[in-house]
Amino acid sequence: MREPELLQEREVGVVTHYWANIGVAGVHLEAPVDVGDHIHVFGHSDDFEQTVDSIQLDHRPLVHADAGLDVGIRVMTHAHPHDRVYKV
Repeated sequence: MREPELLQEREVGVVTHYWANIGVAGVHLEAPVDVGDHIHVFGHSDDFEQTVDSIQLDHRPLVHADAGLDVGIRVMTHAHPHDRVYKV
């Protein structure tokens, strides 16, 4: 696993839940995220990058989510609570 590259990545949130049956991570956002952003999910046993293709709030799709929201982001692989989410 590689540590987030601090000069190129900015922390945007933390994973609070993961729903395996739908492949969605619950993320508490500390900075805004948009559909199309490239993110890096990093934690004790997770380290992957992907483009955000789906954000939802209360089962409603969003194209932009502001800091302070708890949203669902579809992820390509398993994520765990306390994983950090960075915008690349």
